[in-house]
Amino acid sequence: MIRLLCLAIGYLFGLFQTSYILGRVHGIDIREYGSHNAGTTNMLRTMGLKAGLLTFAGDCSKCILAVVLVRVVFGKTHADILPLLEFYAAAGTILGHNYPFYLKFKGGKGIAATAGLIISTTNIWIVLICLAAFIAIVATTRYVSLGSMTVVTIYLISVIVYGQHGGFHVENVAYLHEMYGIATFLMILAFWRHRANIKRLLSGTENKISV
Repeated sequence: MIRLLCLAIGYLFGLFQTSYILGRVHGIDIREYGSHNAGTTNMLRTMGLKAGLLTFAGDCSKCILAVVLVRVVFGKTHADILPLLEFYAAAGTILGHNYPFYLKFKGGKGIAATAGLIISTTNIWIVLICLAAFIAIVATTRYVSLGSMTVVTIYLISVIVYGQHGGFHVENVAYLHEMYGIATFLMILAFWRHRANIKRLLSGTENKISV
């Protein structure tokens, strides 16, 4: 039950659809433009750098806030399982972002929210590794989708390595494996949301981001 509660908390945070709200402020539905995706990259291409950065900040922050709320509410009563509950909150946020019920379940791809997950559940070194990998790949290929999928893959590997070395301070191995399962699910979900991008990457028709 506590897991479902944390998942629900995250989902409610995920419903704050930054790109959709910003678009509506300017009189448009972002899902009707560009790639039709309610996410950072489409905002960047459609409405410019400022809108793209605001979208990223909003979507990243909502995941961090969901994790922090769970940490504050359950930190004392469920200390032994807290890192796992934080993962559920983050997963709920990404699901809420990707599948908002009030937008007929047509949201974003969850990468900015995943950035919030990385920032709020691991250490600074993993954050820097993921950031460096993303920048390097996008700078050399100009494919945001490729950089995004690489980051979620690196994050999964990092979670397992970090967990196996006691980074999460979880004594129960079953809880630790459950966290690995959530990270694996989120990686698969990210690839699924990028399935059209993968087809275009393989055919050489994927859109590149301009400098």
